[in-house]
Amino acid sequence: MAVKRKKLNKLDRYLIFSIIVLLVYTVAEMTVSSLTGFDHSTLTTCVFSAFGGEFFFAGLIKIFNIRKGEQSNYG
Repeated sequence: MAVKRKKLNKLDRYLIFSIIVLLVYTVAEMTVSSLTGFDHSTLTTCVFSAFGGEFFFAGLIKIFNIRKGEQSNYG
């Protein structure tokens, strides 16, 4: 039996990309900070603000699209 995979839309792919970027950056920053002893707090703040904010707003878009779809189905 062949299992059909659900295709991911662009927003879902972008959310996965954002999570991966944040995880990779965190691991890389911890490694570099441990080896060099330098603190990159400004860069860390900028990366987390950019990708965390994008993640948050993309989540809001998904929520409102789901609600709009539910209202159009019932109305």
